[in-house]
Amino acid sequence: MQQMADQMQAMQAELSRVKSSTASSTAASAKVQELDQWMASVKSTPAQASAKDNLVAVRGGWSALDHARGNTNFLTDGALLSNNQNNEGFYFGGAFDFNVNNDLFGLMDDTSFAIELGVEYSQYGTGTNTVTNGTAVVPVAVGGTGAVPLYANSATATDARLRINASPKIKFMHDSKLRPWIIPVGLDINILGVPSNAVSVLNAGMNFGAGAEYDIYRGIVLGTDVRYHYSTSKLDGTATDGFNAGGYVGFKF
Repeated sequence: MQQMADQMQAMQAELSRVKSSTASSTAASAKVQELDQWMASVKSTPAQASAKDNLVAVRGGWSALDHARGNTNFLTDGALLSNNQNNEGFYFGGAFDFNVNNDLFGLMDDTSFAIELGVEYSQYGTGTNTVTNGTAVVPVAVGGTGAVPLYANSATATDARLRINASPKIKFMHDSKLRPWIIPVGLDINILGVPSNAVSVLNAGMNFGAGAEYDIYRGIVLGTDVRYHYSTSKLDGTATDGFNAGGYVGFKF
């Protein structure tokens, strides 16, 4: 009888072990099945494209200076190397917008902050300069009681300029196709194609702007903008202040 009781206990222990092993195997199988289902759902879900917030653009349009470069006073009004009287012209160039955030540093929802780096070429017509064998010379006053300038010869000079800018840009209505924006104030570097009286070609200034852009198709953007460029000083008499108005085509990435 004792032997039979021992055998019964051994059988019960083995049965408990088998049941425990079966339960563990069932739980493992359920976990494996759940993992398979999750992987299948992930594979079947379409991949979502990441947001395209940066922009590269080609710009162009109309440009007007506050004052024309040249007038009749060659010695004092920046017209020594060009007496161009035209203050209106055209510009074209390119710009790169680098998006920093889409909440204006936590101050405003759906409002992006970006840095614009741009370069533009502008042209305002042609004037004449005084040259000898291609080298600029200062007019010479001779004879009598009045000064009479003498020139070796005259050649045309195109009043072309280059402007480089770095500007903070605030864009509104994030995730919308239509996005107005402003440039509160940005940095300008102005370069003259024809030097000024002191043969200076470079000065710094500021720009202020506003515009809007529309995402027409898969990150292809059409936009328009107006800007005013202001310098605290002239390039030795040559004014660089003025308006730009035009449009641009951009591509998000």
